[in-house]
Amino acid sequence: MRRQYLVTYDICDPKRLRRVFKTMKGFGEHVQFSVFQCDLPAMDLIALRQALTEIINHAEDQVLIFDLGPTESNPIKHVEALGRKAEMTERQTQVM
Repeated sequence: MRRQYLVTYDICDPKRLRRVFKTMKGFGEHVQFSVFQCDLPAMDLIALRQALTEIINHAEDQVLIFDLGPTESNPIKHVEALGRKAEMTERQTQVM
């Protein structure tokens, strides 16, 4: 079962920040500075956690993963933006 996650991060070192950003691009949609929306099955969430765990400095950096619930029953239907318009793209499932 796929679930929606909102992942935010605060990384102190520019080199680690770039690595986290590149890693996150492989798992979700870049929504805003240091914020990604991810539609993931359980195995991909495990892979995401492992990849980020290996990059960040656990004493200085922070990653927050918000579980928004099942993708099928709770898709994000509306995003309210104040200021510049939020552009959301629908992510296509990759067939391997």
